[in-house]
Amino acid sequence: MCTNLVSKGNLDKPLILYNRTKKRSDDLAKKLGTDKTKVVENVNDAVKESDILLMCLGDDAAVNSTVDEILKGDVKGKTIVDCSTVHPDTTNALEKRITEKGAEFVAMPVFGAPAMADAGSLVCVVAGSQTATKKVTPYTDGVMGRATIDFSNQPAGNATLLKVIGNTFILNMVNQLSEGHVLAEKSGLGVDNMHHFISAMFPGPYTAYSQRMLQGDYYKRAEPLFHIDLARKDARHAKALADASGSSVKGLDVARARLDDVKEHLGDKGDIPSVYGAVRKESGLEFENGK
Repeated sequence: MCTNLVSKGNLDKPLILYNRTKKRSDDLAKKLGTDKTKVVENVNDAVKESDILLMCLGDDAAVNSTVDEILKGDVKGKTIVDCSTVHPDTTNALEKRITEKGAEFVAMPVFGAPAMADAGSLVCVVAGSQTATKKVTPYTDGVMGRATIDFSNQPAGNATLLKVIGNTFILNMVNQLSEGHVLAEKSGLGVDNMHHFISAMFPGPYTAYSQRMLQGDYYKRAEPLFHIDLARKDARHAKALADASGSSVKGLDVARARLDDVKEHLGDKGDIPSVYGAVRKESGLEFENGK
């Protein structure tokens, strides 16, 4: 996202970078060009020098603690954008806290794997006051994303509500692919024949996840693309929303149990397509398909 902001965002000033692990900011600055970026030492320095602040963090606690730091400074007139996947109640509370301090707030979670972020083809969801979202959308379509779902003048929490529910589609897709491949293997059809059908019928994410499963990427990758802890966090939020609204989500219940199995088997190497290994294990196969 930072790369595309620098290369396609028509910025008139260097992009200010802050990461809790400073080496990541330094490495990114070297990659993008030190004349196009500026690394700062802390959140407050980022706030002082920015008109628009974008943050993307792992969970609700990290977002809240970062906003605590942001609001220690003068934020009047600034636009604060949260790209994190958090509970919509967290987002609505952030909107209230930030606007009370004289700043504008936009919730902007994004859909898309890291490769889509690299390519500038994310789907961005924006919510908040229209005056605030108008300051952000010039950096979505054609810059960081390929499409924008615009919830302007809706509660900011509607963006993260969509994101949490939308992520259950991804989880259930992985669940179905896993069951289909295991059934194809054990019934004699074979996973290659199943993948041929998936590729022809469901090009795109289904095919990509299917390929990752069959190639063993779901357990061989050293650093996951969709960390198992983040997937479990998103699933917890979705389950809490379902319980609060009286909605039946039996597919999600099954998938959550499998995410827990992945965590137990792979630890921090667990990825969302690693659900395939959990389904294999349930079916009497080895978790790893290369064994």
